[in-house]
Amino acid sequence: QVQLVESGGGLVQPGESLRLACTASIISFARYTVNWYRQAPGKQRELVASLGSGGGTNHADSVKGRFTISRDNAKRTGDLQMNSLKPEDTAVYYCKLQGTGRTYWGQGTQVTVSA
Repeated sequence: QVQLVESGGGLVQPGESLRLACTASIISFARYTVNWYRQAPGKQRELVASLGSGGGTNHADSVKGRFTISRDNAKRTGDLQMNSLKPEDTAVYYCKLQGTGRTYWGQGTQVTVSA
C-alpha cells in the first residue's frame, strides 16, 4: 500500500517561511507528477503547484514568486518551499502523486499564518 506523509506545517507570522515535505513509499516515484493542493475552511481544494516527471512546473498565480515546488527522486520526496507567507495562505496542504491511472493523496498538514 502506497503511503504519502506530509510534514513541515505549523504556525507562522506573515512574511515568514515554511518548507513542506511529502515523502512517498512508492518505488516508481520518479514516474509520477507531484502536486500540492490546499484547502481553506469553507473553500474548495485548489491546486497550488505541480512538478511533472520531466521537470516541468506549474504554480498557481496566487503563489507565483513566493512558493517553489521541487522533488528529489532518490529520496522520493516532493517539497514545497513557501516564502513571504500571507494570512490567506492558511489552509490544510495536501500532497498528491498522479500517474497513469493511479492517484495517491497524503493526509494533509496544517499551515496557519497569523500575527
